[in-house]
Amino acid sequence: MKKLKQRWNVTSNFQLTVIFLVFALTGSASAWLSKPLCEELGISKELLSYWYTPVRLLIIFPIYQVLLVANGFIFGQFTFFWNFEKKLLRSLKLGFLLPKEPK
Repeated sequence: MKKLKQRWNVTSNFQLTVIFLVFALTGSASAWLSKPLCEELGISKELLSYWYTPVRLLIIFPIYQVLLVANGFIFGQFTFFWNFEKKLLRSLKLGFLLPKEPK
């Protein structure tokens, strides 16, 4: 836990617990929200067979990213999750999706 706190620049166990809680809630919520969205779009296992899971993961990804920052804001950890999000998108070569930072 100490290494993780140092890596994430987290100062307390409480803050680390809140961050873990946000990750857990966001993962569950994004998976839960993707099901009705897939149904609305007509995406089903019967239609896509083995492509269903990869397509659903592609749908979950943007939902997860938005919810992660939103939940981070709700739980008072916006700065941590916004920085986490920027780092993730840049590492996936999706940094072009981020707003331009003022110079």
